[in-house]
Amino acid sequence: MQTFDDITNLQSTLSTWRRKGYRIALVPTMGNLHEGHLRLVDAARQHADRVVATIFVNPLQFGPDEDLERYPRTLAEDQRLLTERGCDLLFAPNVDTLYPQGQSALTRVSVPQVSEGLCGTHRPGHFDGVATVVSLLFNLTRPDVACFGEKDFQQLAVIRKLVRDQHMPIDIIGVPIARDHDGLALSSRNHYLDDKARARAGRLHECLLESARRLEQGEPSEQALTKGLQQLEGAGFQPEYLALCDTETLRPINTWQPGSVLLVAARLGSTRLIDNLSFPT
Repeated sequence: MQTFDDITNLQSTLSTWRRKGYRIALVPTMGNLHEGHLRLVDAARQHADRVVATIFVNPLQFGPDEDLERYPRTLAEDQRLLTERGCDLLFAPNVDTLYPQGQSALTRVSVPQVSEGLCGTHRPGHFDGVATVVSLLFNLTRPDVACFGEKDFQQLAVIRKLVRDQHMPIDIIGVPIARDHDGLALSSRNHYLDDKARARAGRLHECLLESARRLEQGEPSEQALTKGLQQLEGAGFQPEYLALCDTETLRPINTWQPGSVLLVAARLGSTRLIDNLSFPT
């Protein structure tokens, strides 16, 4: 696997691949890789001849009271994992490389509607930061396909709308959530959980499953969601939302049916966790 931190070598290599007719897949990450990220690489390999991963802890998507400075940076270990998984190229730039004029002077990208509500309410400006850096990475790498995890379901919806609205010739692939033994969705932030919190964290997914069962049995959505929030509070969580939404628009809906998704965000101590469950196909 080649690793570059500069744009010139990145684009030179990609140009060579394109001349050879290779189909290129992109896997954007913030590093501190786990099995969920590596499954994105696996999915990318299925859809392309060459796989490019990026590692960039993007300051634009962190709020002023969030964990930018302590977000784990594990480049050497990430390189090892990507190499073992068959990634062909890693682009790991620093902030000055991507934002040479500084963050305050940077042209921003905003995706309306799907970025509003849910995590957009609790993390103002987060999805503008996501859309800005992903748009920039798409422009730099010009991939044929890009893979994103379904755990960050609202992020995936934002990126799909970005690509659709901008007529970008990129296939966006959503990759199913990778889970731990108790159902907890894998996340780089899970390592913030101490042993006691980690033992309770699986209740987040259990709450989703139980709420979905109530909805499937015909319980009114408002009642089912209220019970779910109460269960989370009883398990020691501080819930931010539990919502039933349309999978494409993320607008609230009242019926658990094809095209719906149940989304949750909650804090366990100082750690923010998210998860979702789509109507079974």
